[in-house]
Amino acid sequence: MTADRDANQAVYVISVAAELTGMHPQTLRIYERKGLLDPSRTSGGSRRFSERDLERLRHIQKLTATGLNLEGVRRVLQLEAELARLREELVEVRSQALDAVAATHRQYRRDLVPVRQALAPYRVRRSGASGS
Repeated sequence: MTADRDANQAVYVISVAAELTGMHPQTLRIYERKGLLDPSRTSGGSRRFSERDLERLRHIQKLTATGLNLEGVRRVLQLEAELARLREELVEVRSQALDAVAATHRQYRRDLVPVRQALAPYRVRRSGASGS
């Protein structure tokens, strides 16, 4: 892939995508039918695959090589997508929490009145010496 091409840009026809991933074109059609893959379509209805699609196909290949059937692969892909979504949400929530803590600290610094740290001399009052 060239550096200036977007990973989501659908450029490969099915035969090229199949060759690049070492799969049969019919396998790619089956994966699409099972909902494991969603390649782009041209206005004429031809499938076009992106680098991201090819990465997904290679990932599916690895999962099936471990013994998972296509339903198991589908479930793993769902769980991975959910995990990625939750991780993004966690990053956002952490950021919001840090912002809230920082805002609270700024408010405390504005509200607190500094106490003088200088020592005040202690004077003993003497009774009767001044004529009272």
